Amino acid sequence: MSSNNEPLSQENIEFLVSNIKKVNAIDEKNFEKYGVKRGLRNADGTGVMAGLTRVCSVNGYYLNDGEKVPHEGRLYYRGFNVSRIVRSAQEDKRFGFEEVAWLLIFGFLPDRTQLETFREILGKCRDLPKGFSEDMIMKNPSKDIMNMLARLVLALYSYDDNPDDTSVENVIRQSIQLIARMPALMAYSYQVKRRNFYGKSMYIHPIKPTQTTAECILNSIRSNKQFTEDEALLLDTCLMLHAEHGGGNNSSFATRVVTSSGTDTYSAIAAGIGALKGPRHGGANLKVAGMVEDIMENAGDYTDDSRIEDYLYKIINKEAFDHSGLIYGMGHAVYTLSDPRAKILKKEARNFAEKTGMMEEYNVIEAVERLTPEIYRKSKGINKNICANVDLYSGFIYKMLGIPQDLFTPLFATARLSGWLAHRIEEITTGKKIIRPAYKSVVSKRDYIKLDDRANDYKINSEYIPASERIEK
Repeated sequence: MSSNNEPLSQENIEFLVSNIKKVNAIDEKNFEKYGVKRGLRNADGTGVMAGLTRVCSVNGYYLNDGEKVPHEGRLYYRGFNVSRIVRSAQEDKRFGFEEVAWLLIFGFLPDRTQLETFREILGKCRDLPKGFSEDMIMKNPSKDIMNMLARLVLALYSYDDNPDDTSVENVIRQSIQLIARMPALMAYSYQVKRRNFYGKSMYIHPIKPTQTTAECILNSIRSNKQFTEDEALLLDTCLMLHAEHGGGNNSSFATRVVTSSGTDTYSAIAAGIGALKGPRHGGANLKVAGMVEDIMENAGDYTDDSRIEDYLYKIINKEAFDHSGLIYGMGHAVYTLSDPRAKILKKEARNFAEKTGMMEEYNVIEAVERLTPEIYRKSKGINKNICANVDLYSGFIYKMLGIPQDLFTPLFATARLSGWLAHRIEEITTGKKIIRPAYKSVVSKRDYIKLDDRANDYKINSEYIPASERIEK
């Protein structure tokens, strides 16, 4: 520990932190007094209407005389039911992510020629700029791949001959290049992390322009480059379901907010990546994986529902796992009875678990889904519908595919990129104004104190009282 005479001694730090908390404290009553909609949520949990979009629709309830009436969740990309899009690709045993990316960016379903041309263009754009891998990735490893992705996307600005042009034509060019390059950015970042932080071998495989996005990802992260068609198609399904989720989700909204300032594409997408990283958003799939492992290690006989139930009560009471009181993978801001993405992935997860001998873990996850709603009702007195969300099963699928946890959220970002870009284009064409909500100041006005008069106002480990507010004895 540093000496007390040094400016950053532990004692000084504790003092500063204590006072930072005090000067930033806001009375909870003020939020109600001024009608603040925290989290941009209405009192009934619905989102504050902040804009209009034609990109995506997320439905989990309808309003009847002002009352929320739950219904089965539905997700639409550009007006098309996502479940139907995924089912069509699965029935034909073809890859669908590129079709979804086209649909989100251009607004309509491509015909066969358009889709094949789009895939060819993506293949030709997958290579990173000359020297980029060596200078930007290998020389600057990061412990966190999401932070690395944000930095690399920003770095691509310097390799773009026309980075600041916000015309739709130029943003579409940048969008195609980013969608094409994201798998390599993700995979190479992970390989560099393996070498620098895990002491393992690094392997950088050449890009194959004929491969789909799902195939490209598996080719890049597996040492032997080997994978089955079923594995690639399963990953492709995950990519389709993660590609977009409405303008109100945190990362898409962040992208739109930054876009509304008139800034460049790389800055806007880096903002989306930063938002998605958080455990309350895209990082939740990592939390689900950790929670399930914790249950299987500490709940005892995890084939017994009562043991899992007892342990879930400990989690919700902040006595187990990360002590947050959250059962990850359960509940959603919009979906009430079901999350359509979770329903699809649950079926896929079960089928693949049966093939790979991982039914024990699947059964634990399914028990979490089955038991959690009643646990919430009993322990929290919450009488509302709580359903599984997409994170409950996506991480498990990634695990079965042999994808390391370091890449769970980056995979989410790789898929969601097409949705962010669609929202950026829509904001450019329809937004017209910088997004700027209001914040009410609740601090009292204070008299300025001259520098030499402040010396006695700050005392280590004692409350700070400005000279203007002190009562002289």
